[in-house]
Amino acid sequence: MQKNKAKTGVLLVNLGTPDSTATGDVRKYLRQFLMDGRVIDFPYIPRWMLVNLIIAPFRALKSAKEYRKLWTERGSPLLFHTQDLREKLVEKLDMRQYEVEIAMRYQSPSIEEGLKKLNKANVKKIIVISLFPQYASATNGSVVDKVMEIARTWQIIPNITFVNNFVDHPLFLEAWAELGREMMEQEQYDRYLFSYHGLPERQIRKGSVDGYCQLSDKCCANYTKKNQFCYRGQCFHTTRLIADKLGLPEEKVITCFQSRLGKDPWIKPYTEDIIEELAKEGIKKVLVFSPAFVADCLETTVEVGEEYKEEFEELGGERWDLVPSLNSRDTWVECVKDLVEKNT
Repeated sequence: MQKNKAKTGVLLVNLGTPDSTATGDVRKYLRQFLMDGRVIDFPYIPRWMLVNLIIAPFRALKSAKEYRKLWTERGSPLLFHTQDLREKLVEKLDMRQYEVEIAMRYQSPSIEEGLKKLNKANVKKIIVISLFPQYASATNGSVVDKVMEIARTWQIIPNITFVNNFVDHPLFLEAWAELGREMMEQEQYDRYLFSYHGLPERQIRKGSVDGYCQLSDKCCANYTKKNQFCYRGQCFHTTRLIADKLGLPEEKVITCFQSRLGKDPWIKPYTEDIIEELAKEGIKKVLVFSPAFVADCLETTVEVGEEYKEEFEELGGERWDLVPSLNSRDTWVECVKDLVEKNT
């Protein structure tokens, strides 16, 4: 390779995390996150009032307590696992060809900081990998929005490529299957639950192609060109592919959705409702996957791993085991490496 040949920039983007567990930092994070028009898709004024007068003031204290359960000596798991992913990726890539940075959609390190570093390195191209396996306007779409908002101010804009989902990438699926096998070697389970982050139903309908979306198993039973970017359809597709790799009986596999906020209907079935149904059926042992997240975070470790576990056990369940996130697992690193090289 020529010594002065321009490199390709890689920006790995995850959701974000408060800078600390202090209530003020958590409130700041919530405001930035929830004021994103793709996250709460209301007009600006009612969104501002909802976030700044109701949600952030009253939710910050509770959320800060939840983050304290999650925090480690290294800080936020979501952040340091993303940092570890970058370090392992750098070891596997030919760094004569690449510059790799990480960014958080909200808070630090910001997308603006990551892009600034790549721009300063005079890269010839930027590959933006949103670390959300299933495309959603509120996640992947928001990353695209922010990147283009920043890049359009540059005098010279390099070629920018976005990796917007990777639900059926073989190495992504294999990484989850490896984790599942490790858990299943130690215990036999009655049910296998795949819990994904929820979204308001209205956001799914907004992206419906030719009226295909019915928010039911009828339209999500198959993965087609019409629902390839439907978040709910992608989640069910992810479940089927991982379950197939693990050889799980179809009747023992359940897909559901967590983390709903507000009174508007969110995509169903709700994880809380499924827990109650399992308890009524006398199900005792459940293994839970969270394949919408690639790093341990509040929604996995605390919500699924602790709060849902407690709820299940209070209703008579015996075991509620959470499969860890991909974090910086070697097979997952290989997946990201392949995403980079195929888009170079």
